[in-house]
Amino acid sequence: MAYAAAREIDHSAIPVIDLTSLGNGDDAKVAAIAAALTRAAEEVGFFYVRNHGIPQAQIDAMLAMARAFFARPVAEKQAIAVNEYHHGFIEIGEAKMYAGANVDLKESFVWGLDVEADDPDTLAGNRIIGPNAWPDAMPEMRACLVEYMAACNALGARLLEAFAVSIGEPRDRFIRRFDRPISRGALIHYPPQDAAMGADQFGVAPHTDYGCLTLLYQDETGGLQVQGLDGEWLTAHPIPGTFVVNVGDLLARWTNDRFKSTPHRVINASGGERYSTVVFVDPNHDTAIDPVVPDGETSKYDPVTCGEHILSRYDASFAYRSK
Repeated sequence: MAYAAAREIDHSAIPVIDLTSLGNGDDAKVAAIAAALTRAAEEVGFFYVRNHGIPQAQIDAMLAMARAFFARPVAEKQAIAVNEYHHGFIEIGEAKMYAGANVDLKESFVWGLDVEADDPDTLAGNRIIGPNAWPDAMPEMRACLVEYMAACNALGARLLEAFAVSIGEPRDRFIRRFDRPISRGALIHYPPQDAAMGADQFGVAPHTDYGCLTLLYQDETGGLQVQGLDGEWLTAHPIPGTFVVNVGDLLARWTNDRFKSTPHRVINASGGERYSTVVFVDPNHDTAIDPVVPDGETSKYDPVTCGEHILSRYDASFAYRSK
C-alpha cells in the first residue's frame, strides 16, 4: 500500500527502556530510568518498556482471549454492544478519529473498572464508571480482563510516579487520586486491509490518544506507525515482551506540553488478521488536570477534570454517542 508508506527504522529510533530497577529502591538507578522515560516523553512521545513486571503468560492469555472473542458470531457480539459507559462491543463502522475521516477498519471490545449497577459513582451520574458488558458465552473473560487491567494500572502508576520525580514534582503528582481510575482497556481486531479500499482508509486513522498514558501490546503482525518530528511516518516494530507506551493528550496538557502527544496510525497491510490489547491509563474521574508550569512560563490551558476531557473526546469519535 503505497499510500501508507512508512520508513523502516531501527528499533533504537524509538527508545527501548528497561524497567528492571524501577522499583528496587536504588535511588541512582531509579533516577536514571526516570530520566530516560522523561527524555522519551519530551522528544518522541513514544517508547517501549521491557521487564515491566506483567508476566508474558498473562499477556498471551489476553491475546488468546481477543482471538476467541472476535471469532464469535456477529449477533453474539452485538448482544453486548457498547453501552452508555463506553463498555462493550464496538463493531466496524462505529469509530473514527476525526471529522471527515473514514470509519476505522477495526472492531473492539472495551471494558473499565468492574462495578455493578448500584455502584455509588454510577448512581451519582458518573458517565464513565458503570457496568461492563461481559459475554455470557465466555465467562472466563471477566476475570482475565479485570486482572489484566489491574496489572496495567499498576504499571502505569509506576511510570507516572517516575515522570513526576524526574520533572521535580512530588512522586504522587499525577496519581493523587488513583483509587478508582477511569482507565479503559480494549481488545482490538483489525481485519485484512485491501489497497483497493483507497488512500483514505486506515485500521485507525492518524490521531493522538485522549488520556494520560497508553500501554499497547501488539501481536507479531505489526502495523503501528508513528509520526516523526519531521512529519515522516515511522514503523513501530513489534518487539516481543515489550509494551509500546505513548503519551496522550491529557498528560501533554498536564505538563503544559512539555511531554509530546504524538500522532500515530495503524495500517494492517499484512494480508492477515491483526490483534492488539491496549489499556489507556488515567486517574480518577474528578482529578483536576491543572498544568505543571515551570518557572518563567505561563499555563497554556485552563484546568479541566479528567472525566470531562475523556467524555468530550468520546462524543466526537464514536457514532453510537449521537444515536
